[in-house]
Amino acid sequence: MQAGPIAVTRVPSRSIAHCEVTYVQRSPIDPDLARAQHRAYVDTLRDHGLTIIELPAEDALPDAVFVEDPVIVLDEVAVALHMGAPSRRPEVDSLVHAITPFRSVVRMDEHGTVDGGDVLRIGRTLYVGLSTRTDAAGLHALADVVGTCGHTVCPVRVHGCLHLKSACTWLGDRLLMNPDWIDTAPFADLPRLRVAEPWAADVLGLPDPAATGAPARIVMPASFPRTRDMLRHNGYDVRAVDVSELQKAEAGVTCMALVFAGSGNGATATATAGVTDTDMAG
Repeated sequence: MQAGPIAVTRVPSRSIAHCEVTYVQRSPIDPDLARAQHRAYVDTLRDHGLTIIELPAEDALPDAVFVEDPVIVLDEVAVALHMGAPSRRPEVDSLVHAITPFRSVVRMDEHGTVDGGDVLRIGRTLYVGLSTRTDAAGLHALADVVGTCGHTVCPVRVHGCLHLKSACTWLGDRLLMNPDWIDTAPFADLPRLRVAEPWAADVLGLPDPAATGAPARIVMPASFPRTRDMLRHNGYDVRAVDVSELQKAEAGVTCMALVFAGSGNGATATATAGVTDTDMAG
């Protein structure tokens, strides 16, 4: 089994202009430019030493490039989610197929919704955004699953943006946050940095492939230069990538890659109320 960090990605669909948008104004999207920018983004992950599993485009599913939302992957288990937007629910199956060689998978049923973009893991705690895509019933169902593996779930109210990670991401030693868009009380005990531009909080901290303990490399959109400079001033190794065409689809850099360690501990989660086992071939 692959031991180093893995990133599952998907080529943007030709229909990406028909994606779901909530907090950004719909505007024309050039699918060729979106694909070129996505290739450069994936190359940045590959250059850092991540093994890339690139899935083909799903042209019938405009949002399918956002692979982080349908599934979350922990060391012990992966959870196939029941997402908040009905148009996106068919995205789950092919991602489950890609993950099953690496993790056992449990699948949430339809009682409640969760998007992966609302799940921020810090240590053994999953901070889960209550947003337009994730509701309280989904949060409790997720807590039932991950609780069997020793993880706890902490709810966070989200207001003014699509997902929790639109407003807050983990840099490895502190939070990058737009406090105007979330309830900050659940993070009161954690060190933080405030973004210099409102949409700049969604950044991707890449794991160290060699496990040397070096600071995380941060990948972020090139469209937020003041936040980029602030992060560099605070000692972070920042790689800025142009994802401007994808941002028209409400993209963040976290949502376009499902990043996880290649080898988990092999634990199999027990199905609980609200969750059923899935036995799909790898």
